[in-house]
Amino acid sequence: MADTGPPAPGAGFNEMVGIPDGEGADGAATLTLATEEGHLNPAGTVHGGAIATLIDVVMGRAVASVFEGDERPVTIEIKVNFLEAGQVGELVAESRVSRRGRRFMVVHADVTQRETGETVAEAIGTFTRA
Repeated sequence: MADTGPPAPGAGFNEMVGIPDGEGADGAATLTLATEEGHLNPAGTVHGGAIATLIDVVMGRAVASVFEGDERPVTIEIKVNFLEAGQVGELVAESRVSRRGRRFMVVHADVTQRETGETVAEAIGTFTRA
């Protein structure tokens, strides 16, 4: 495999991992990550770090959708429950803001394996704005 070098300026970590561009709306967001061999851990299942990254991004997009102006979401904490092993294919992450306070927002997310419909992970996170 040829070395393609680092991602283009501005593309960053999401592109490297394979997380697509997209935006949320009305406090919700959905993203699909097409997982492949590069997302797998030594056990042959999708690495938990890839799933956690997908969750962080989809939650951030849900939060950003309720901001006005140029504010951006900042992750305070995320708790992930890994329920099933992710497989090569498509992981679908859906998130929604469940509480919108003056300084903090609570967000929930679910990740499912499109091919089987199984829930791979559930998460709750707290975000603020910068």
